[in-house]
Parts: sequence; C-alpha cells; structure tokens
Amino acid sequence: MTAPILRQLCEIRELSTGWKRAGQTVAVVPTMGALHAGHLSLVQAAKAQCDRVIVWIFVNPKQFNNPEDLKNYPRTEHDDAKKLAPYGVDAIYVPDVDQVYPDGFATTVSVTGLTDVLCGAHRPGHFDGVATVVSKIFLQTGADRAYFGEKDYQQLQIVRRMATDLDIPIDVIACPTVREPSGLAMSSRNLRLSEDAMRQAANLYPILNDMAAELRDGTVFRPLADRARARLNEAGFDEIEYLDLRRADGLAAMDHLDAPARLFIAAWIDGVRLIDNIAV
Repeated sequence: MTAPILRQLCEIRELSTGWKRAGQTVAVVPTMGALHAGHLSLVQAAKAQCDRVIVWIFVNPKQFNNPEDLKNYPRTEHDDAKKLAPYGVDAIYVPDVDQVYPDGFATTVSVTGLTDVLCGAHRPGHFDGVATVVSKIFLQTGADRAYFGEKDYQQLQIVRRMATDLDIPIDVIACPTVREPSGLAMSSRNLRLSEDAMRQAANLYPILNDMAAELRDGTVFRPLADRARARLNEAGFDEIEYLDLRRADGLAAMDHLDAPARLFIAAWIDGVRLIDNIAV
C-alpha cells in the first residue's frame, strides 16, 4: 500500500506528534528523491528498528553550487512512491519549498572545520545548505532517529556534529554503502552515465581496495595516491578532484595508517562527478 504523500508542515507535525504521544519511535530517512537501492536500504533499516518511518523527499536548492545541476536533478516523485510501497513506510513528506524556506527565511547553519576539506573545499557553501536543510528535517519531523548512508561519509560527520552542537534530540544512524554488482557505489548520478562510462567507473572501487591493502601493509599514502591517479586516468576518468586518506573521526589528513581511517575520492567521468569512500 502506498503511503500518504504530505506537503504541509502542519500535516507531518500532527502525525509525528501523535505517534510519539503513543510511545512509538519515529524514524526519518532524508532524501532528494530519485530513489535507488541505497535509499531503500536505509528505509529497510529504519523499518526494522523503529515503529514509524517518514521518508523525506526534497530537492534542496541551498546545496547546489551549479544552477544547471539543480535544474537537471531528477524529480521522480511518482516512481519513488511506487518503490516505497512494498516497505510499508508510514508517510512520504514532500514539502513545498515555502514549507522549508518561507518568505523572509534568513538563517544558515554552518559547521566549521569538517566542511573545509574534501567536497567542502570544491563546493563552497554546499555543506551549509546540507546542514541547514537537515536541521529543518530533524525539527519538522521530530524524529527520534535519522538514517544516512556512509557513501556520503563527510555529510554524515557534519550532520552528527550539527545535531550534537544544537542539542537536537535525535540519533543519527549510519548504514553501509550499497553498491552495484560491479562495486560502483549506488548514486542517483549513475543514471547519467553512458554504458561505457558505467563500465569504466567500476574501476573506482577495486583501486580503492588495492590502496587500502597496501596501507594496511605499511605503505605511505602519497606514492600510493600517485599510482592510483594514474590508474584512474588510464581507466577513463577525466579529473580526480581529490584522493585523500583521513581519520575516520574528525577527517584530519593522514600520510600513513596509524588510526582508524577512510580513503575518500571524488572523480569526474562522462561529465558526471562521482564520490566514494571506504574504511581502512
């Protein structure tokens, strides 16, 4: 059965408040739509752990640096609702823009430090838009738990920091990255890749895994990164925005493995920007 699609803040607040008064735990799965198996794995985890599940669908204009990206971002509300139907979610919240950013909206939530590196260094203002909209998601839904994928690991760290700093009473739950059979991390952006580019992009994950194995054997990062960049260029990637080894907690740069870490990459292929990360 398809869940009701709500568009007004008063509607979602009334539902969530009623559930919580009844002693039920409420989860929210924040998305921008164009749902794929990665999103649905978050829904599945939320359903397993909570009494009620809200899926938030909103293409957030504040986190796009390029107006063309915002314009071209897929909007597939009808298909998304059909994909969610088998999971028995309790509400799909697709707020109108004025429900999130009403006339006169003048507040920006900014998390310093964590936003200055990786994607933040290449997309100025992006994470301010993320932190702002996620604070709205948490407060509008009143959820007890929120579910995020580890593919956007930097975003996950920023959201946790924001919720902690602002005393928002919510648990931010991390779920593993879901991958294509080839190993490519699932993303709405993959829909824009040609068949050839999809095959070439599949090189990303094994190259990261090879780097991780050598780091565990004691190899320092910089020469590994140089070799990996050369392999990625040979595989057909046009540009490597960054390829970094960073601490899992706090995202400080590392040159060798002496603490729990993650490898991060952003790379362009076929005009599409792909990101990925793995634990080391």
